[in-house]
Amino acid sequence: MIKSKISILSGISLMFFATFFLGTPEKLLAQDHKMSTQDNCPIIPLPLKAIKGNGTFLLNVNTPLILNDEALKPIAQYLQAELLKSQHLPIGIQPAVVKNPSIKLLLSPKKKTEGLEAYTLDINSDGVTIAAREISGVFYGATSLLQLIRQTKKENGGLNLASWKIEDQPAYGWRGFMLDESRFFFGMEKVKSIIDWMAFYKLNKLHWHLTDEPAWRIEIKKYPKLTLIGGIGDFLSEFTPAQYYTQEQIKEVVAYAAQRFITVIPEIDMPGHATAANRAYPEFSGGGGPGHPEFTFNPGKERTYAYLTNILKETNVLFPSAMIHLGGDEVSYGNHKWATDPDISALIKDKNLAGTKGAETYFMKRMADSVYQMNAKLLVWDEMAEAGLPKDKTIIFWWRHDQPAVLKQALSHGYETVLCPRLPLYFDFVQDSTHTYGRKWGKLYNPIESVYSFSADSYQSQTVAKNQILGIQANLWTETVPNTQRLDYLLFPRISALAEAAWSPKIGKDFSAFMQRLKGHYPLYEQAGIYYYDPAQTRKFPEPVKVGSGVKRFDTAD
Repeated sequence: MIKSKISILSGISLMFFATFFLGTPEKLLAQDHKMSTQDNCPIIPLPLKAIKGNGTFLLNVNTPLILNDEALKPIAQYLQAELLKSQHLPIGIQPAVVKNPSIKLLLSPKKKTEGLEAYTLDINSDGVTIAAREISGVFYGATSLLQLIRQTKKENGGLNLASWKIEDQPAYGWRGFMLDESRFFFGMEKVKSIIDWMAFYKLNKLHWHLTDEPAWRIEIKKYPKLTLIGGIGDFLSEFTPAQYYTQEQIKEVVAYAAQRFITVIPEIDMPGHATAANRAYPEFSGGGGPGHPEFTFNPGKERTYAYLTNILKETNVLFPSAMIHLGGDEVSYGNHKWATDPDISALIKDKNLAGTKGAETYFMKRMADSVYQMNAKLLVWDEMAEAGLPKDKTIIFWWRHDQPAVLKQALSHGYETVLCPRLPLYFDFVQDSTHTYGRKWGKLYNPIESVYSFSADSYQSQTVAKNQILGIQANLWTETVPNTQRLDYLLFPRISALAEAAWSPKIGKDFSAFMQRLKGHYPLYEQAGIYYYDPAQTRKFPEPVKVGSGVKRFDTAD
């Protein structure tokens, strides 16, 4: 008994000693993480463990690329293509093991203790080995290798890669970015470029906002006027000629993203944000409000549900994600006529609904059933947290940072949830106090440090089920984005901070160390012609600002 007490006291003393001299358990874990992760590791997002070794590996045209499973061939081809594009370095794929130093891609199903996207990357004088239990893990190991390669200077036709031993896996499975193309249409080339950068930073969900008030951007063969008429205009001009993606182009983008382990999820917004669709087919309009003409679909007309279900059926075929986002947000902006519309009034009476809000919920449940019947999950903004949608088939996107009670409600009801609060994850918000063209919340805005510091871990105490918070996502609405230069300026380098916030664990994060690593990525942006914001040299590339009806452009040569 006395011995036990002495042991307990000794333990307490040791804990006191450790806490007093070294810090809290959390700090100790952070120190352990920093000890195992070198501050000079140039990879973003920061790997879980990265230890720099001695020596180098020479990568040149004679380096073979070897894989132990035919399923890895698409990744080998991707790595081949990226090396040729960025380094002008052609390397060949070998079907069998060779004695010469090589790059090995290994699928190792026996690694059961690792997460699905985990990988190891080992670079030494004998070669490069990337191993994982899942194909996706091998891909993420390949992207880490590409980051190291692209930050290594080419000499005499080859690259001397520093030795590294890396173990890595993501903190969260949903690492998303939302692009609004209703308000400005960017086109295939730019979307593919964004997908390339998402892959570079291990982001894996592209939420594609294709329909809204200004324009409709996805071809629906059953209703051609949606694009021929609804595709006319953008946020700055209602007369911009029709621009949209054909179904073949959609398939091409989806396939391009899939090769980079990015899932593309379409958003067909309803029952609000329907102005463009209602220009094309006004018979399904439920009216609008001041500043938002013909804003809603009509929930009182039975034909509306058949019309929208037909649209979703064609959409679902194009996107193998088995997920469709239906919006469900801001309906009150344009439902002013619902109270007097005879069809909606009849619906409210016949179904004994609680006024126009009840009609909105009824509409969403009807359309949700259409999605579920396609064996797809329904994704909605957080206004739908109280709609009573099935929790096992629905994902809520919490965007209203000023309404934490809505997030608490969604989590307490058991919904899987993606965190994308305006502050700090709306990239249409400016990132510097001196910037004038873009959004602020009062005096608040979204600098890169706020993006970097955001952690989904902070909300875990509100969950009622394991893995209920799927991850995080940044949203870029394009009211103030009338060209690709402005898009780049808002996206870079915050996309890198987003990636680290989603991938790397909260413990051990260090913003100043991140900014040091980021310096090695700026030359990559410049090589790609990206017009980015440099937080350390704020005047290096001036903010593209509104001039008249457009945006003043700045050339890097100025």
